[in-house]
Amino acid sequence: MIRRRHCLPALFVLCATVLSVHGQAPAVRPITHEDLWTMPRVGAPAISPDGRWVVMSVTEPAYDDTQQVSDLWIEPSDGSAPPRRLTATRTAESGATWSRDSTRLAFSARRGDDEAPQIYVLHVALGGEAQRVTSVSTGARAPRWRPDGTAIAFTSDVYPGARSEAENKAAAAERKARKYSARVYDAFPVRDFDRWLDDRRATLLVQPLTPGTPARDLLAGSALVAGPGFSGQTGSGSEQIAATWAPDGSGLVFAATSNRHEAARADVVDSLWFVPADGGPPRQLTTDGDSYGSPVFSPDGRALYAQVEPRSPRVYSMTRLVRWTWPDMADRQLLGTTLDRAIGPPRFSPDGSRIFFTAEDQGHERLYTMAATGGTPREIGTLDAGTLTGLDVGGSAPAPLAVCLWQSAVQPPEVVRVDLASGGRTPLTRFTTERVRALDLPTPETFWFTSTRGARIHNLLVRPAGFDPAKKYPLLVLMHGGPHGAWRDEWVLRWNYHLLGAPGYVVLLTNYMGSTGFGEAFAQRIQGDPLEGPALEINQAADEAIARYPFIDATRQVAAGASYGGHLANWMAVTTTRYRTLVSHAGLFDLAAQWGTSDIAYARERNMGAPVWEDPAMWARQSPLFRAGQLKTPMLVTVGERDYRVPANNALQLWAALQRMQVPSRLIVFPEENHWILRAENSRFFYAEVHAWLARWLAEGRK
Repeated sequence: MIRRRHCLPALFVLCATVLSVHGQAPAVRPITHEDLWTMPRVGAPAISPDGRWVVMSVTEPAYDDTQQVSDLWIEPSDGSAPPRRLTATRTAESGATWSRDSTRLAFSARRGDDEAPQIYVLHVALGGEAQRVTSVSTGARAPRWRPDGTAIAFTSDVYPGARSEAENKAAAAERKARKYSARVYDAFPVRDFDRWLDDRRATLLVQPLTPGTPARDLLAGSALVAGPGFSGQTGSGSEQIAATWAPDGSGLVFAATSNRHEAARADVVDSLWFVPADGGPPRQLTTDGDSYGSPVFSPDGRALYAQVEPRSPRVYSMTRLVRWTWPDMADRQLLGTTLDRAIGPPRFSPDGSRIFFTAEDQGHERLYTMAATGGTPREIGTLDAGTLTGLDVGGSAPAPLAVCLWQSAVQPPEVVRVDLASGGRTPLTRFTTERVRALDLPTPETFWFTSTRGARIHNLLVRPAGFDPAKKYPLLVLMHGGPHGAWRDEWVLRWNYHLLGAPGYVVLLTNYMGSTGFGEAFAQRIQGDPLEGPALEINQAADEAIARYPFIDATRQVAAGASYGGHLANWMAVTTTRYRTLVSHAGLFDLAAQWGTSDIAYARERNMGAPVWEDPAMWARQSPLFRAGQLKTPMLVTVGERDYRVPANNALQLWAALQRMQVPSRLIVFPEENHWILRAENSRFFYAEVHAWLARWLAEGRK
């Protein structure tokens, strides 16, 4: 852990690195939960527009929340000096963004007597303490500098009808004084990920940097906000409004929906809007039914770009990039259509001639470029290991600078500078280097096979620490969630490949049809077949691994999964007895119950092709509940009580069926957790329980 005291400033390495008395590196050993959990966590970098500096957040985790620290760090982009701590408070900073002149940083934080997070500005060139620039009772997040540096736009959740700070405070006081605690709804959805929704909505405010000037809510009183379906983008436990300033500072382009109230029966569409900087009715810019996000202007201000998810009857549409001329919003052009991969948010070369972005591809995330006006994307260099995320570009022509997070299954994320000509990577941070050096982390191996459904299936295989080719090892099959996700060569906290395999298991990770990074059609193949087809390919992958690798003991196979992987674990429980035991976290057991209780409903219906009452046989055919009489395999079932994505009723249904069928089973409910297990001690307990459960049934066999 990086300590505040007894450390020389600007050190790359951790002061807590353990060395022997002779200064030698510690012996290489398997990873432990403490290694995983307390490893510094480096956030996405932000490069100054002039390309001189890189800022990143660094979290120093601890089992005791009061001991956890998160600060901003800064480093020269040329690596000429090591990173140094820029802030020094116990509360975390988020959304750090540079002013256009590269002299100031704005970020959101809760400091001192703040009752809610506020926007702070730090003069990097002058030094000193950051100054608070907002004072809004509803909190402030996601700062965005006006191009001339005279104001900052930000997001806050305000009360319905409130047009001012005074009205928001009055609404909050009225709510606090209520004698009842009922939640009342007139439209779906009522929950989002891990919270019950209320009638507050995200909005855009502008804070002038003139002392004594209050923030102004740009959307207050508008017909858009007053409509029943207005919302920013949800789905992860908070409401976000992706926004960008117009080049002349006259207003903001942002993404929001006006039909969230239709979420039970239709796709929620995020459109682009423009609102003047001094307020006024927002003007809708897109009306085609496609969903848009991440708007950004070209450096010369003559074009607007955004990510787009095209409207489709399919359950998955790949994210593309779209361009319009500005301000007339003419000449709409889809870019990069020859790349059959989802395109990440764009970054520009300083002269605006080229676009840079990352895209997921076959277990990696690669860096690509193409002309800003379109053309064929090409990879920059050839990424042979890991993933590149959090791309940012700065500097001046003809040699712009790119920074990213690079990580792999054997290396936690660190900031790197990427040569935009060759793709070569130069490390800028080494916060985890010494800690990782002490660990035995075998590099994942890749293999492919052709399934009986005719698809080429990608797999990663991870050998255990201390691997001995003369030994036989149990096989642990891990099933990923999503389903539109993928196992990648990356550092994973919640289901770490090496920690799960640390007792001596070979870990198999299969990207079944439905996974992303293998083309749009591949991801869409799960439509109407959410469980049976993927499970078939996962079992075939296990057979293939056993045939290829003689050190796998075919008589000792176990499997585990979370979220959609938990759905698949439950399906395995009623369709095969090949696994000695199964671990299911946040797993669906009954499709109809999931449809009716989850915070997301329509996508499930669209995947099945009809609501449950129109085709009950189809829904029953893909629900493990209706095959519960086949339950035989011992199961560990875990769930977070605040999980509203796959609500706990599914785990309870499975648990009841296991108990009814007298199958050895164990249920663990985490009252404070959501869809993920995020608290330190809960995570440590979870991993220990999983290891103990697997060890028991690998030793005893099925009884």
